[in-house]
Amino acid sequence: MIYAFRNHIPVIDETAFIHPQAAVTGNVIIGKDVYVGPGAAIRGDWGRIIIEDGCNVQENCTIHMFPGVTVLLEAGAHIGHGAIIHGARIGRNCLVGMNSVIMDNVVLGEECIVGALSMVRAEVQFARRSLIVGNPAKMIREVSDEMIAWKTEGTKLYQQLPADMRAGWKTCEPLRSITDIRDVNEDDAQNYTTWNQSSGR
Repeated sequence: MIYAFRNHIPVIDETAFIHPQAAVTGNVIIGKDVYVGPGAAIRGDWGRIIIEDGCNVQENCTIHMFPGVTVLLEAGAHIGHGAIIHGARIGRNCLVGMNSVIMDNVVLGEECIVGALSMVRAEVQFARRSLIVGNPAKMIREVSDEMIAWKTEGTKLYQQLPADMRAGWKTCEPLRSITDIRDVNEDDAQNYTTWNQSSGR
């Protein structure tokens, strides 16, 4: 659902995919090849939200701010399921883990990784390639070349997803019985591995 608020109508590039069960309101700018999942709320009523090219905002995320603030997701930012971004700036090619909370005036330098369930307090800034975890969240070390390569490959799947959704996604009636073997297709797996699998942990 796309909503105008006062004089502001969202600007969404035609290559982006916004799930119809997401809500995008007001002063919001969404760039190329952005994926926004169902249940996401991107609410530009009191300030502005800019989501640059190649970002993804996954299911049930919330992006909002205090009045007069601009929230910025720089190119390639990856916002995991259920995360909250409130009044923050997320640097280029960052990953915010599932169900994390990033509070007001936080600045993440480029290529930071925030672990799942982390709570990043207001006004905190992190340098480029910080690995950030905990509640309250702290930098525990620098993100390695290997880690950022893994992150970037994962984000590429989401950058392709808008086109895949337009090509192969539609409403349908469910089947009432199992009519075939429901294994994952090899094409769907795309040889992607989790961080633990890729690092041998």
